[in-house]
Parts: sequence; C-alpha cells; structure tokens
Amino acid sequence: MKIFIPKEHEADETRVAVIPDTVGKLAKKGMQVAVESGVGLRCGHDDHAYQEAGAEIASDRQAMLGAADMVLRIGKPPMDEVAVLKRGCIHISFLDPFNERDLVEKLQECGISAISMEMIPRTTLAQKMDALSSQANLAGYYAVVLAAERLSKILPMMMTPAGTIAPSRVFVIGAGVAGLQAIATAKRLGAHVDAFDTRPVVEEQVRSLGAKFVKVDLGETGQTKDGYAKELTEEQQQKQREAMAKVCAQSDIVITTAQLFGRKAPLIVTQEMVESMRPGSVIVDLAAESGGNVACTEAGKEVEVNGMRIIGLRNLPGHVAVHASQMYSANLGNLIEAYWSEEDKAFGLDLEDEIIRGCLITHDGELVNEMIKEAYAKQ
Repeated sequence: MKIFIPKEHEADETRVAVIPDTVGKLAKKGMQVAVESGVGLRCGHDDHAYQEAGAEIASDRQAMLGAADMVLRIGKPPMDEVAVLKRGCIHISFLDPFNERDLVEKLQECGISAISMEMIPRTTLAQKMDALSSQANLAGYYAVVLAAERLSKILPMMMTPAGTIAPSRVFVIGAGVAGLQAIATAKRLGAHVDAFDTRPVVEEQVRSLGAKFVKVDLGETGQTKDGYAKELTEEQQQKQREAMAKVCAQSDIVITTAQLFGRKAPLIVTQEMVESMRPGSVIVDLAAESGGNVACTEAGKEVEVNGMRIIGLRNLPGHVAVHASQMYSANLGNLIEAYWSEEDKAFGLDLEDEIIRGCLITHDGELVNEMIKEAYAKQ
C-alpha cells in the first residue's frame, strides 16, 4: 500500500500529519510511505529524518496524490485535489463533515473512502486514535499560557517584603478535555481556579484538580453517549449566564471551551458580562472557530473591549506544533495499525466495525455515515 503525506495547504498550519517516528513504524509493516519535500520543516523535521525512517521524498505533489492508496493530512483537502485522487483511495484527515457538505459530496462523487478524524468514537477502544481529544488537550494548555502572557499580573500568590500578592483568578467554562487541561495548567501556575460545566458528573474531576466547581441548578442536564454536553434550553442557558456573570466579574482570566458536536457553539458570555469584567482582564474563547462562546469574539483575532482583551485565535494546537504533530501522528498511526492486515498487506474497511462505522464518511461512491446522513436530511 502506498501512503502519501502532502504539505498542508493552509498557510498558517504549522503541524504535520505524520512525523518520522510514525513513518518508521508504518514502513516496518511493509507500507510504502512518501512525503512531500519539506513537509515537516515547520515543526522541526527535515527530509533527511523522513528518509532515515524509510520514507520516499517526493517533489511532484499531483503525481503522488494520484498514485497513493492512502493520503494522510491534518486539514481538509482543497476541492481541486479531491478530483486528483484515484478512485478507491483512502483519505484521512479532519473534514468538518457537518459544515462541509460540498466537500463530502465531492469525495463521494470521486469514489474516495474518506475518514474524518473528528468522528472517531469516544470509546475506550478508540481512545488512542482520538485526535480531537489529543489536540483539545494541547489547546487547553496553551490557552492558559497565552492568557497568562497577555495578563498584566502574575498568576500565583507571592509573599514578599513589599507585601502579599493575591493569586489571579481563572474561570474555566466547560470541563471537557480542553477545560480540564486548562484547569490543571492554571493550578500548576498558582492561580485560584473556578470551573463550570453543565454536566454534574464532571464535578469530581474538577475538584480533583484543585479547582472550585461552580454549581448552578439547571434542572435536567447531562451528556451524549460520546461524552459531549447536551444542548441546553433557552431557560437553562439564561440561568447559567446569570450565575456565571458573578464569577466572570471577579475573574482575571476567563477561558471558554463549550462546543456542541456538529453545531454552532453556544453563546455563554454575553456583551453585558464582558462589560462587567475589570479592565486588563483576558478572555480566551476556544470555540471561536465554531461561532464562539463570547459575544465579542472575532474568529482569528484578538480584540479589546473596555480595556480587556478577548482572544479568538484559530488553531491553538498549532502554536505548540511539535507536540501537536507528535500526538496527531500517533493517533493516525494507531488507527492504521489497528486495521492493517499483515496477510493482505492492506488497510481494512470493515463497515460493521464500531470505530470505522463512526468515522468513515464516504465509501464506494456512497455517503455511509448515519450521523452525517441525518444531519444533511435536516439541512
């Protein structure tokens, strides 16, 4: 089987889909791996490192795309490159299938077996392949580091001859993978941390990290079978905002992480709540790319409102590209190895398998993912 790893076409993407370590593991199993020349330079991997791991260095991108049995990326492919892929090719990357219907239909039309890394089920068996979680983990970490750098205060308490400095207050909204890592990082840096989540089940995890869990009586809430928070009613959202407004007003840093799988992110921090915060405060909105949790967020930008900073940067994992690439590459490698047949020397697509059924979007010219089918039917 021929695998090709092209450069990412997004100019601001610093990560690489596969690092030399993973190339070596795939090559040892008999896979022919080719990488586009210069593919790993932005995160510290030169062509020589890939060659030593067993990869071919390719300069003709179009030819390699057309010859590959499998293409591995981070971002979704440009529409014009989908047509270059040979029929039956397996394409694996983040695809954003809920919002990229035209792209999905093009993949279907061209007979591409497209696997979306966002759609890997959140099960114990699939945990080592879960790229959404691995990247969210790093985003949560970097959000705190970024906020701490922008804040004109230190985070920990200090007792000095000149007096005692109180710890900065950090409020983390959403205690999923990114939120829990943000809590842990803020605590390690010495901040006082408050956290909120609509799922009462995460309270124990929040407390175990040393943070205070903000309780709000929202009535019946919970999570989906994949561990995502369920969407709240408008009445529940209003109760949530009222309770959080008090915590936001006394916080130096607010980090929002609330996202709804396949849908627009919920508005959590209103304009009024933003205006109630002290000048010099910082908000990092991790949901900026999916609509934003904060009223004033502008995706891809940092903006100032009443002397406070709201950060809505895209691709936070890309700011720690070396480790983000390492983790994503391991996710891909684990996925491929799990379904690699030593006997057939091929990657198996068993549509009855729970993991493949969850992440395979198109196959043999058909849209095969039931969740995506249902989403498109409602559009």
